[in-house]
Amino acid sequence: MNSKEIRAGFIDFFRERGHAFVESSTVVPKGDTTLLFTNAGMNQFKDVFLGIGSRPYTRAANTQKCMRVSGKHNDLDAVGRDTYHHTFFEMLGNWSFGDYYKKEAISWAWELLTDVWGLPKDKLYATVYKDDQEAEDLWKSLTDIDHERILRFAEKENFWEMGDTGPCGPCSEIHIDLGPERCDLSKPHKCQVNGECGRYIELWNLVFIQYNRDETGALTTLPSKHVDTGAGFERVTMVLQGADSNYSTDVFMPIINEIARLSGTPYPGNCPEGMAHRVIADHIRALTFTIADGALPGNEGRGYVLRRLLRRAARFGLKLGIREPFLHRLIEVVIKVMGEAFPEIVSRRSQVEDVIRNEEEKFARTLGTGLELLDNLIASLPERGMKIIPGDEAFKLYDTYGFPYELTEEIAVEKGFGVDRPGFDEMMSQQRERARAARKKGVFVAEGGLPGLETIVSGHSFVGYGADETQASVLGIWRDGLEASLLPEGEEGFVLLDRCPFYGESGGQTGDQGILRGSELEATVEDTVKLAGACVCLVKVGSGDLGTGMTLTARVSTENRRATERNHTATHLLHRALKDVLGDHVNQAGSLVEPGRLRFDFTHFDRLEKEQIRDIENRVNSRILADLPVNVNEMGYDEAMGTGAMALFEEKYGDRVRVVEVEGYSRELCGGTHVSRTGMIGSFRVVAEASVSQGIRRIEALTGHRCLQLLDTSRETVDQICHVLGAPADGVVKAVENLRETLREKEREINQLRDTAMMSEMDTFLSRSIEVEGVRVVPAIVRGVEMDKLRTLADRIMEKIGGRGVVVTGSDHDGKAFLVAKVSRDLISSVKAGDLVREMASICGGGGGGRPDMAQAGGKDPSKIAEALEAGVSMARKALHG
Repeated sequence: MNSKEIRAGFIDFFRERGHAFVESSTVVPKGDTTLLFTNAGMNQFKDVFLGIGSRPYTRAANTQKCMRVSGKHNDLDAVGRDTYHHTFFEMLGNWSFGDYYKKEAISWAWELLTDVWGLPKDKLYATVYKDDQEAEDLWKSLTDIDHERILRFAEKENFWEMGDTGPCGPCSEIHIDLGPERCDLSKPHKCQVNGECGRYIELWNLVFIQYNRDETGALTTLPSKHVDTGAGFERVTMVLQGADSNYSTDVFMPIINEIARLSGTPYPGNCPEGMAHRVIADHIRALTFTIADGALPGNEGRGYVLRRLLRRAARFGLKLGIREPFLHRLIEVVIKVMGEAFPEIVSRRSQVEDVIRNEEEKFARTLGTGLELLDNLIASLPERGMKIIPGDEAFKLYDTYGFPYELTEEIAVEKGFGVDRPGFDEMMSQQRERARAARKKGVFVAEGGLPGLETIVSGHSFVGYGADETQASVLGIWRDGLEASLLPEGEEGFVLLDRCPFYGESGGQTGDQGILRGSELEATVEDTVKLAGACVCLVKVGSGDLGTGMTLTARVSTENRRATERNHTATHLLHRALKDVLGDHVNQAGSLVEPGRLRFDFTHFDRLEKEQIRDIENRVNSRILADLPVNVNEMGYDEAMGTGAMALFEEKYGDRVRVVEVEGYSRELCGGTHVSRTGMIGSFRVVAEASVSQGIRRIEALTGHRCLQLLDTSRETVDQICHVLGAPADGVVKAVENLRETLREKEREINQLRDTAMMSEMDTFLSRSIEVEGVRVVPAIVRGVEMDKLRTLADRIMEKIGGRGVVVTGSDHDGKAFLVAKVSRDLISSVKAGDLVREMASICGGGGGGRPDMAQAGGKDPSKIAEALEAGVSMARKALHG
């Protein structure tokens, strides 16, 4: 049975038993900031288990894309060392939301494993929670498993919890005995279920969610009980194919065979020597799916994880002798193996290949620089009487040059040295603290939200799509993060209205501002945020007191709202235009929509050319001039996706979504506010385009009145330039070019005069020479001379000497010190120019180097040039005296 048949067989089995097939959620979680990556099939159903969401079905099944590389489920170190851990894997799962329970879950799992897939019953074990008598009884009554193979375990193994509080319950796991030959531990131990070795492995976990744990740790029974199961697809495939490891199945072997072909190194099988093949095969799957789902390599969060995976895979490629970027060439075989089940990796192939190729090339440059620096560092250790690379120096390699700590340690150990890991970790900790402090800046809502908000939010509704002003009642008030009944004059706090016209910041659109007015009240809405799905206003009371239950008039600042609407609809036009001009690989990676401007981040590697920006502007402006209708419709998520609407990778969508369509041009899922016709935008102008991070570009643009202001400013600037140059507007460019050419000519004349003056002092320099053992040592200081001229001066002095000589020269230019040392070739066994220049540079606060006969350096302090040259002369004198 091949892997495709196994995957399809699982889904079909549960479809026949009334389960809806649900597409895998992205491996980059949508709307869940608690996770770097989707690490279990239940992640997309978390809201159902928490009682705050629902689905149109009560039974579901799927195969979920998962990643476990960080936090509680960190399997990275084991990947490649053993044969069953992975970073990316598929989790086959079936769920019941208040429908069937333990009886069906247990009987169906046993039926599929033994009757359909034909696994030997005498090799299977069932584990249950120590206090779950019901589950044990069901295993005995519903299946023909050997009762001796039903084992009880404690909470650590057989009790599932979502967190410290919340839904939880016992679980029942199904394990298989692969035989004594699969024991992979040499130390004395007992082979057993939940043991240390690889003989017994878990195939399927059946979780029975029946309790809620409160803050005290007490358990209460849930009104609705759920089932959440997960079976590791790669492990199931290994068992059904009779393979000796996950990597020996048809899920991995095509990838491993391609790695062997590219490297010229055959895969030796499940031995330590095969680790490189296994690591690369695992990591390229992880990279393919995470990048296809919208993640990109970076320096923090999930981006750092991706970068670490890619660099780890590249390092193992080096061990196989692959010296050039190769990972992107493996994408094709990953698609052949998995593209049918996950078509998104097919449609996004070019983007994934571009991202990985660029990152590989970047790492190759990093590797070259880092290896040279590390070699120099290791070479210096014996001179310093050290056997350990200091933590701060290893951290500098990592932080400044991007050189992985793991590679530093590996190379150091190979050469008989160590690395101060505690010191490195301390430097990392200090960096994280600095980053954490920076992130705290500007935070004004506690992560826990506003207490009691969830209990009253059902009485709240947002009415701002159709109204700028409304009558409203105050449902809740919070001062200093705590519930209150009154917000006195002069105080600031959060306010929840029953009918709110103010849009809460979300989807990149900033929150509305405005006014609250009552009979004796006037308050300013300074901002509006989205909390617990509600638009909560940050309010500053100007006069009177604001109390709960009060009826008032809520009015949005229409000037800001209209400007924001123009910018928001313009981002949709921009998104479409970017795809049209640059390609379908472009996806939104972030946005900011506020009254004064719009900012749009998107996936693309190359800087945009002026012609491309002009093309994008023209496409957007042509749609504005066409005055196209902007239609908004609410529909089911699946229906919306069927219309071709664009959705954002990391956005969390419900069953009902809002589709914003610029008629005939753009269609996106969006909850923001928009103009009713594109003509209301007025005009559109890109004012900046730059890189945000690897593979992410950013455009900033203006619309409406801000475009007119920009035009006025530009026109005034041109008028002023014309006045200064005495030229008409259509001749100003020519006038500037003429002025620039005149300046260049004057600079050439000045340089010639400076060169003449410098060379005229040649006799003066020679007259100050010192003779040591028949060698003339000449110091020479000049002013305002660049490095190339300084080298020329040293050459001329050496020519004038006409024999054995040492020349040290220095110049101050643009606030910096420039230093050159030159030694005649017959003296370099005694005096080296590089040594001289390093000695001089250390005095001026700089560094440098070069050949034994010619070297140069720079320094920060030009005031010490004379002192530096004296040191150079002194060093030469000592060396010549020998």
